[in-house]
Amino acid sequence: MDDRQRYDRATAALEPPFAILDLAALQANAADLVRRAGGKPIRVASKSIRSRAVLERVLSMDGFRGIMAFTLPEALWLVEQGFTDVLVAYPTTDRAALAALTADARAAREITLTIDSAEHLDHLAGIGLTHDLRLCLDVDAGFVAFGGRFRAGALRSPVRHPDEAADLAAEIAKRPGFRLVGVLAYEAQIAGVGDAVPGGGAWNRVVRVMKSQSARELIVRRGRIVNAVRAYADLEFVNGGGTGSVEVTVREKAITEVAAGSGLFHPRLFDNYRGFSGRPAALFALPVVRRPSPDCVTVLGGGYIASGSPGPDRLPQPYLPAGLRFSGDEGAGEVQTPLLGQAAQDLSLGDRVWFRHAKSGELCERFDTLHVVDGDEVVDRVPTYRGEGKTFL
Repeated sequence: MDDRQRYDRATAALEPPFAILDLAALQANAADLVRRAGGKPIRVASKSIRSRAVLERVLSMDGFRGIMAFTLPEALWLVEQGFTDVLVAYPTTDRAALAALTADARAAREITLTIDSAEHLDHLAGIGLTHDLRLCLDVDAGFVAFGGRFRAGALRSPVRHPDEAADLAAEIAKRPGFRLVGVLAYEAQIAGVGDAVPGGGAWNRVVRVMKSQSARELIVRRGRIVNAVRAYADLEFVNGGGTGSVEVTVREKAITEVAAGSGLFHPRLFDNYRGFSGRPAALFALPVVRRPSPDCVTVLGGGYIASGSPGPDRLPQPYLPAGLRFSGDEGAGEVQTPLLGQAAQDLSLGDRVWFRHAKSGELCERFDTLHVVDGDEVVDRVPTYRGEGKTFL
């Protein structure tokens, strides 16, 4: 029985649109991430999961420890639900959430905030500190070449060099109410850029060269930054990497843990990596509602466009049955999505077309529930953040 048959049989009683989580695929992807991490713990990026029940399941597996959250309100909620060791990976200016953090001793013990400037410290101090705040210093892990004329990587922290990191660590050390416990350096240009894009040819070769040179530069610079910061703080963790760079990042002696999340669901954007492969674990089904021509069917809705720089790679992927493609005129639509191809000839009204989202956790912003499929059965139904009435952005 192929995957399409399994999914259709398991969800026969459900009315699309709905989303599923393939349990075997999730477990296989998790095991592969642990293998690639080589013994270093993996902090789970919650923005790539966005389901409390799935986070609990993953964190119960060997090799995973801690959560990388994307907002402070999310982190506070997760701690209320019993989670521990939550790193908020992006700076916050949310005064209400900060007031709640400083008023809750347990939350203050379990949550670490990310900062990258003295301005962040000023803002945090302005709320009135009841408990010491755990802080993580975010440093720029981007790759710069040709005298600064070329840059690859996310535009995050202004802190790039060891002396800059040391100065900010010293500033934290002399201010009451703050304790620096971690360093975060995310190499998006390695972890988030595919280097085996079909038909990529020369582009793939250029990306591989860039990744290799970036990794060599970063292993030296990140190590020096960590050493400089340790002169002012007793660090509990140094976090780096992402799904696309786990096996590279863990080679660095300075790194104590890596982050990953998307690799658990393996969305479309993670198909194009030379160093690893995964199994699509999170999918959504849309119903065929009409047939404009023998080689075309129309499904309901489907315009679930991923965030980031707009382009075809941000569209969901018609996955099963294989061989369907979007119309160049309509793409993935708000209320309808035409799909073209010979495979359309065998589809009838009410049949399902299975899609993969381009990114991981954003799928859960569209659905209240993930129907957990094991073999050809739905064995559980778990809420997403949306299904629990939680929106954190």
